[in-house]
Amino acid sequence: MLVAGDHEITETGFAELPDFLPQRSLLIFNDTRVIRARLVFYKTAGARIEVFCLQPIGSYGQYLQSTWKCLIGNAKKWKSGMLEMVVPTPAGNITLQAARGEAMGEAHQVSFSWDSPTLSFEQVLEYAGKIPLPPYLNREPVESDTIRYQTIYARNNGSVAAPTAGLHFTPAILESLEERGCTTDYLTLHVGAGTFRPVSASDAREHLMHEEELIVSKELLMRLLSNLCGNITAVGTTSMRSLESIYWLGAAIVNGKEPGNNFMIRQWEPYEGEVRIPAAEALQSILDYMSRKSISTLSGFTGIMIVPGYRFRICNALVTNFHQPKSTLLLLVAAFVGEEWKKAYDFALEKKLRFLSYGDSCLFFRKEADAG
Repeated sequence: MLVAGDHEITETGFAELPDFLPQRSLLIFNDTRVIRARLVFYKTAGARIEVFCLQPIGSYGQYLQSTWKCLIGNAKKWKSGMLEMVVPTPAGNITLQAARGEAMGEAHQVSFSWDSPTLSFEQVLEYAGKIPLPPYLNREPVESDTIRYQTIYARNNGSVAAPTAGLHFTPAILESLEERGCTTDYLTLHVGAGTFRPVSASDAREHLMHEEELIVSKELLMRLLSNLCGNITAVGTTSMRSLESIYWLGAAIVNGKEPGNNFMIRQWEPYEGEVRIPAAEALQSILDYMSRKSISTLSGFTGIMIVPGYRFRICNALVTNFHQPKSTLLLLVAAFVGEEWKKAYDFALEKKLRFLSYGDSCLFFRKEADAG
């Protein structure tokens, strides 16, 4: 693990993380669970069609039929007709069918049906699908990936990519954090395939950010509110994007824009004029809204894109992996750390630290001048 703060960069083992965090820190984890989103069908003539399930259209746990937004590999070989596969399950074989629907940008609607009324589509995917490893690994998933590419605290199905900063955490490390007086809490951001989409434009303002489902609880908001004067650490860029999105949700409510059933934080919303609403006021506004509506959880979508120049409202520290050039993840790190990120990455390259999903970790601290 690389540790960067106060212009100093050091290298240590990840098990030493609790020693580098202030006592009574609050760590926020993303408890999303990666689904087996890749389905491989074969046409009768032999063509291989891969259907990558991105996001349900409607309920995730439907029975007998379910429609999803999907990417289609080798789509030119599947212009019409039904795809079909036989899926072994503990209760016997079932037949899964897929019908291609209308285009949704680069994706398509795909309607699935199956002949077992006792299985939800969530369960069907567990038997029929494959873990969607990051494309840069350039290999098919193996059995160990079903465990390795999942955090130990994953519980809410919906991601097509793991929040990989969390892969470093073990029960022993969580216990060490507790012994140091640190506390933990969870939110859910279902990570989409867009997280791997590079920033191809020369100007980041021309990049179209993907939208991801975010779910937060009243308990989390209360804990954040009581820890704003302390140290809040985001575990992973997905947690960081989520926490900052929560601030902008609260700011919108303060300004009289109630979220309704599903809120939406737009890509460039944080940059549309100067906003001086304190974080405590923003969080309290969400809690008050949830109390008025008698709800304990709030869900919606965020497409927020964090780039250099962004002013962070919630977090003081970030645990993350090393990211690819020209990625929105690296832009977020650069925004959080400032120009020091280049020194940190040079240090990592010199020490031959491992990059990307199964790589090593970083702990970055925000400069005091940037706090608030």
